[in-house]
Amino acid sequence: MRLIVLWLLNACALLAVAYLMPASIAVASFSAAMVAALLLGLVNAVLRPVLLLLTLPVTLLTLGLFLFVLNGLMFWLAGSLLEGFVVSGFWPGVFGAILYSVFSSLLSSLLAERKGQK
Repeated sequence: MRLIVLWLLNACALLAVAYLMPASIAVASFSAAMVAALLLGLVNAVLRPVLLLLTLPVTLLTLGLFLFVLNGLMFWLAGSLLEGFVVSGFWPGVFGAILYSVFSSLLSSLLAERKGQK
């Protein structure tokens, strides 16, 4: 049940990012946001660890700033794979990934606080 709620919250976070960046990120519908949130979760679970390992020297050299590039590329990749989710370029992907992670973290922390109150 918690996984489904997190998935819905991530879809809402993706809609918020599209609302704040309308010129560069577009989401066609809530169902497209749900599919995009699922794809972003899968990309982060499967592809991210491999990319982190392969780019570890560059990440250490840039003191972790290269992680923003990786997150932006993965966000852009998800936008290019789905029809209802559009990311117009690399920099919108980087800024969209930052906003998405902030919104997703905030919404997830609200869920965690609520769980702790029970």
